[in-house]
Amino acid sequence: MEDVLRPLIVIGGSVALTVVVGWLVDRLLSKTDQRHPETPLWGLLRRCRFPFQVALCTSVIHGSYRETHLLSDENHWEAVGLVLTLVSIVMVGWLIVRVSAAVIESSYARYATGRRDPARARRVRTQLTLIQRVVTAVVGVVAAAVMLLQFPAMQAFGTSMLASAGVLGIVAGIAAQSTLGNLFAGLQIAFGDTVRIGDTVVVEGEWGTVHEITLTYLVVRTWDERMITMPVSYFTSKPFENWSRGGAQMTGTVFFQLDHATPVAQMRERLREILDECPAWDGRAWNLVVTDSTPTTMEVRALATARNADDLWTLRCEVREKLLIWLRDEHPYALPRVLTAPAPGQDPAHLPAQGPSPEPAEAASRP
Repeated sequence: MEDVLRPLIVIGGSVALTVVVGWLVDRLLSKTDQRHPETPLWGLLRRCRFPFQVALCTSVIHGSYRETHLLSDENHWEAVGLVLTLVSIVMVGWLIVRVSAAVIESSYARYATGRRDPARARRVRTQLTLIQRVVTAVVGVVAAAVMLLQFPAMQAFGTSMLASAGVLGIVAGIAAQSTLGNLFAGLQIAFGDTVRIGDTVVVEGEWGTVHEITLTYLVVRTWDERMITMPVSYFTSKPFENWSRGGAQMTGTVFFQLDHATPVAQMRERLREILDECPAWDGRAWNLVVTDSTPTTMEVRALATARNADDLWTLRCEVREKLLIWLRDEHPYALPRVLTAPAPGQDPAHLPAQGPSPEPAEAASRP
């Protein structure tokens, strides 16, 4: 009877203790979260309940499993202890990652709720995201190393390879030059404020928003919802446009190729009317000038400002569309025409008139 009760008491007591302690900690965090709604830290820490309970349970069982007397062979006891140790290492590493993620996410949430510059908030978000990835990577490597050290054969292997660690480090550095370059480029982006999550950028002719930044790659979400994945080293070695640096306000231009007879003054007044009706215009500046001239046309530039890149795109499209409609309806002669021969089978009566036909007397007098 004792051989049956002892394992039940040891294992069942360990599981019961784990469940009770986990429930008490969860209730304590829940109460604290209700008392301090200004910070989400305590609510985020509740996500750590599962790895905490498993780590606690395996630790308690590891300290008392020999009291069950279930196994008589010492080798079997060592195998059970090794399994419990490995599970404990994994759960502790998972718990550390969860706790660090909760702290980092809570720090950013408290920072973002304050009245601060959006560009500064994006910079802090980028830095905290990469810090979290570094912490996860370090904890994973350390946990894997500690698990390997639990095996005597791996301890001897590590000791024998320690003498050649310098040579292996050089070889590994040469072989992983590209990976290490991206790794350091990711850290440089995080703390050098070159590009941040949420920035509007133009890379390789593609306009989009920085969606994600990792230690090795960066994801740009384009205006048509495509995801472009690029190595972070691209942003430290090649030029690119960052429309979010120096403030979100931007200036945009729209160019027109028009006839020399275009009424520029009236066109300027019409531009001002369009801008007054467009909510995307921030009211800072506007202008319309002739910037170039050719033997057949002249170039007219319309300029306007907006609060951000999205409003600027909307503003430019609306200005271009409404000015072209106004020119077509009010001053069609201002739009340049290309004279071409009628296509085969086309009725010449449907072609635009090229001017008044000469008088019969003038036609008869010509040679």
